[in-house]
Amino acid sequence: MELEGGKLTTKNTQEKVVTASGDDKLENIFKEIKTNKNSTVISYGASWCSVCNQIMPAFNKLSSKFPKLSFVYADIDECPETTQHVRYTPTFHFYRDGERVDEMIGAGEERLHDRLWLHS
Repeated sequence: MELEGGKLTTKNTQEKVVTASGDDKLENIFKEIKTNKNSTVISYGASWCSVCNQIMPAFNKLSSKFPKLSFVYADIDECPETTQHVRYTPTFHFYRDGERVDEMIGAGEERLHDRLWLHS
């Protein structure tokens, strides 16, 4: 998925994860979440974080199992202004009806699956 004309769109049905490649793009994603009230999960990580690198394949795989959720990945080093609130990586934020409703800190594919199921 990617942001096109203010909408999250799927380019490849296997790949559902939008990458926020900068503060501007992440700000646009936040606006999209609030405007369209999409159920969304944002994974905050960093390229240097080994735990983040371990959970990312599962995050990508799970994105195809939960079609009602939008999946976003934001690297804290690429989005320094909009990710100042993130203290640990990986951190997952869950949004429903335009509002953040849950947070999960740390990894664990089963934990992540359960949270995604809860919010889908």
